[in-house]
Amino acid sequence: MLRCTGLYTYEIDDAEIALADIKAQLEDNLKLLKNTVGILMCHPEFIASGVVKHICEGLPFDVVGSTTASQAVNNEVGELILTIFVITSDEVWFKTGVTEQLDEGIDEPVVKAFEKASSKASEPPGLVLIFTPLILKYSGDSYIYAIQKIMPSVPIFGAIAIDDTADHGLCETIHNGENYLAAMPFVLCYGNINPRFIVGTFPEENVMPYKGEITKSSGSLVQEINNIDACSYFESIGFVKDGVLLGKFNLMPFAIDQKKRVDYDGISVVRGLAVVNEDKTIRFRGDVDEGSVFTLLACEVDDVLSVTMEKIEQINALQKVNGALMFSCIVRRMMTMRDNPHKELEVVTEVLKTDIPFMMSYAGGEICPTLMKDGVPTNRFHNYSLVILVL
Repeated sequence: MLRCTGLYTYEIDDAEIALADIKAQLEDNLKLLKNTVGILMCHPEFIASGVVKHICEGLPFDVVGSTTASQAVNNEVGELILTIFVITSDEVWFKTGVTEQLDEGIDEPVVKAFEKASSKASEPPGLVLIFTPLILKYSGDSYIYAIQKIMPSVPIFGAIAIDDTADHGLCETIHNGENYLAAMPFVLCYGNINPRFIVGTFPEENVMPYKGEITKSSGSLVQEINNIDACSYFESIGFVKDGVLLGKFNLMPFAIDQKKRVDYDGISVVRGLAVVNEDKTIRFRGDVDEGSVFTLLACEVDDVLSVTMEKIEQINALQKVNGALMFSCIVRRMMTMRDNPHKELEVVTEVLKTDIPFMMSYAGGEICPTLMKDGVPTNRFHNYSLVILVL
């Protein structure tokens, strides 16, 4: 048996009141079982005011998470809000940890932290939850590759920290009340947790006629498209002028068909352009495999919301749903900003069955498997996507 609930507080100044809010809701909504963990998402002000630290110290279970721009739990949507998604079980158990600072590299600190956290376990975890820092020189794929060095067949679900500032300078991760600019907290979930995953991007019919093949790349850096330098290719279709990416195209989503991957799953990932370099290479916001073929997606507010509704209805149709944890790309929020920055969150609260506990927040990148085959996940990093973990 596994049970969940979503908790919240708007109290940003008085840490005692904030903790009392959380404890009262917890007592009313959920009886804690043998093993419990909390996923905390919050506006950065809750860290600065000391509320996060006080709440984590006052709860009888480990808490991990990160900053976000806005979020929701059942019937509550907001920006200046702190939410906690509590998971408790007698049969599933949890081990949390945090890496050392990742400024100078990911692989060694991740392997070291995961080895330490899993050292006493007699079996691999059934699920890993990660909350990664926003370090612009790394793609989200880097965290997946590092974890898979030690846990090659475990599904990985998580989010990259984000905030609501222009330069995203207040992004931090959280582990048991401590906050970090460059460390990655995580949860190892053991036992029969039975995770199910849903990924939504944009409607397939929104594909535009532009196409290209990545003929030379390394990680997120693309050197050639259609056998010409990447900068010249984007100049030819009007995205780049005088070596500069035009502002209206820096949020354009690319559907990448990674057809030459060893673990090809037939499912496109979505990427955004990050920067044009002086050497005429292009950096994307996630890894782009050499040999991949891409198309462009034309997307409007209604496209974001229609896919969100479709994916929430998928949850409603499932059996034995104990709760749902959701992360949506910050760009999806930006696309609805003109009309209503909370619109996607509100759609979830309106469409999801009221008896399903959930928490949803925005992320700087989303990590979720696209496929589970014979118990082995195809872990992927996503841009522009809504990713859902159903428990």
